Amino acid sequence: MTDSLPHQAGPPDEPGPPAEDRRHMIRRRSLTLLIIVLLIGIPAGYLVISANQSRDSGREKEAKYAATGMTEGWPSKLQRRIYEVPVPVPSDEVAYYETNNWRTSRLYVQFETTAAGLDAFLAGLGVDRGALERDRIAISDRAQRVTGWEFGGSGSWWGLVNEQRDPAPTQDVVVNMDNPDHPMVYVVSRTVP
Repeated sequence: MTDSLPHQAGPPDEPGPPAEDRRHMIRRRSLTLLIIVLLIGIPAGYLVISANQSRDSGREKEAKYAATGMTEGWPSKLQRRIYEVPVPVPSDEVAYYETNNWRTSRLYVQFETTAAGLDAFLAGLGVDRGALERDRIAISDRAQRVTGWEFGGSGSWWGLVNEQRDPAPTQDVVVNMDNPDHPMVYVVSRTVP
């Protein structure tokens, strides 16, 4: 076995590495600080933005589900598909309200449309204008109280009940035909979950 030899130091007259000047040291420290800020600051910024978006989304959902009456706007595509309420385009004065309990889920929708839009809506239900009956208020008093709808008084009221076998929803429809070019449609679609 060979013994290891001690390491020999260099000649004493050779200078060591040059000392770092102040400008180079400041530049190196600034670069190190910048890298640290970028490595910590950018992910922290994304985290703050994400938390704010999540909180805002929660507030919007809370407001949506805390609603206790008709909400202006279109029901979601999912709601329209589940309850089979094909709101036609174009439609104005669109509003909706959804209730759910352990026995029955209901979607209340109102909209004003054109004569062609009414035909398209009824076709989406699988019926035509012939199914509408004059002076038939197909929407219950309870549903009218929930939504604030009033179908009494003057008006050319037409209605129908589109009953379907479970699990398909049943729709109660009332149409105000005072202006046949722009009928106002009221729908209560109920389904058993």
